[in-house]
Amino acid sequence: MSEADPSVPRPRTGRQRSTTVTELSHIGLALFIENGFDATTVDDIATAAGIGRRTFFRYFSSKNDLPWGEFEDLLDSMRDYLASVPPEVPLIDALHAAVIEFNAFPDEEIEYHRQRMTLLLNVPSLVAHSTLRYASWRQVIAEYAAERLGLSADDLEPQTLGWALLSLSLSAYEQWLRHDDADLATLIDAAFAVFERHQLRRD
Repeated sequence: MSEADPSVPRPRTGRQRSTTVTELSHIGLALFIENGFDATTVDDIATAAGIGRRTFFRYFSSKNDLPWGEFEDLLDSMRDYLASVPPEVPLIDALHAAVIEFNAFPDEEIEYHRQRMTLLLNVPSLVAHSTLRYASWRQVIAEYAAERLGLSADDLEPQTLGWALLSLSLSAYEQWLRHDDADLATLIDAAFAVFERHQLRRD
């Protein structure tokens, strides 16, 4: 299919303190883009947000975690979304819809998300740090696929689906970042179409 199935449930002085994950993420992203990731320190971000260094670490374990924003919450939402899909929906259609949903952002977040993904896909220290995050994402896919297939999440087929869907998502992101007028959901749909066209679909 070329589109997701519509039947599937789809600084310190003079500045107010910023103490939410989203606000800190926005401030950090702006500093990373302006000054470079490696040149920006936790103290720089904390000062720009009007908070202390210790408060920063209540929200993020490290500077490397900041570009990921609320990633763990998004994973929980994807689990909930997949759990809500009716069992009669084909597995690949359910996964397709979940990937689209996971990567849907409000209009006001699009530019921040472009900045985030530009950093995550290009800064060497973040590319290395991303390994654990991607593994968590793949595991959500594998666990759902395993339940539908009557397999263990560690078996080859669920794990292959996790790796394959991560790869097609990242390929869509690379195209999205190259073209300012591109639509991410459309690119993900196109990547799934390639996935299916080459007979990687399991009915």
